[in-house]
Amino acid sequence: MSSELAAGRMQIQAADADETRPVALITGAGAPRIGACVADTLARHGYRLALHARTSLAQAEARAQAYQQQGVQALAVGGDLREERDVAQIVERVLERFGRVDALVNCAAVWQRKPLEQVAAADVRLHLEVNLLGTFLCCQRVGLVMVRQAEGGAIVNVGDWAVARPYRDYAAYFPSKGGIPALTRAFAVELASRNPRVRVNVVLPGPVMLPPDLPEDERAAAIAGTLLRREGRPQHVADAVLFLLQCDYITGVCLPVDGGRSIAP
Repeated sequence: MSSELAAGRMQIQAADADETRPVALITGAGAPRIGACVADTLARHGYRLALHARTSLAQAEARAQAYQQQGVQALAVGGDLREERDVAQIVERVLERFGRVDALVNCAAVWQRKPLEQVAAADVRLHLEVNLLGTFLCCQRVGLVMVRQAEGGAIVNVGDWAVARPYRDYAAYFPSKGGIPALTRAFAVELASRNPRVRVNVVLPGPVMLPPDLPEDERAAAIAGTLLRREGRPQHVADAVLFLLQCDYITGVCLPVDGGRSIAP
């Protein structure tokens, strides 16, 4: 066989192999936060990637281009997750490019520190719409796609351990994250009743990438409040996401990734 024919066959085989790799849609994957770390982790484990961003779309596009150069199929998609039309268009673009969605990881979120006396209805609406409604719409749209796939799929949402023990000045934020565990369990029931191969779980990060405006004494207290006495890293959350995507006998579970913060005395 000539070297040209051999090279052509290898390219075809590589292309065929790419088509069998699972596809993951990750929301909030533009800025260098948890979503981007999840994307890096899934890229290393053979996933084809759709990276969603809204305000950081340019960063998502640059990240997707970098993945492409590394041989990882990747697509950047923009949109406002509060809008049903945007969510529908995002999912349609992913399906047009890859033909399926095997994993959805909902990392997109907002959190704004503000004293209770200054919190307005608009602040509450913003957090509820981005953090809770956006997660709901993505779970609904992608979940119903997964239901139609013989292999099903897996969804991992990102909540917050501290909804059980809120701290001050985030009164608009915590109600929006407090609904994520209930949303997760509801979708686990709804989607599995339609296709038992569809699973939905949630990770609850603890002191991982603490807010940059958090006063140093509060940062130290948050770390001291863990059993492991150290701040977590985005990679800890990404590893938990990967575990929940891979273990096919777990659904409806809320997994703290908090260094023991939620049970520390």
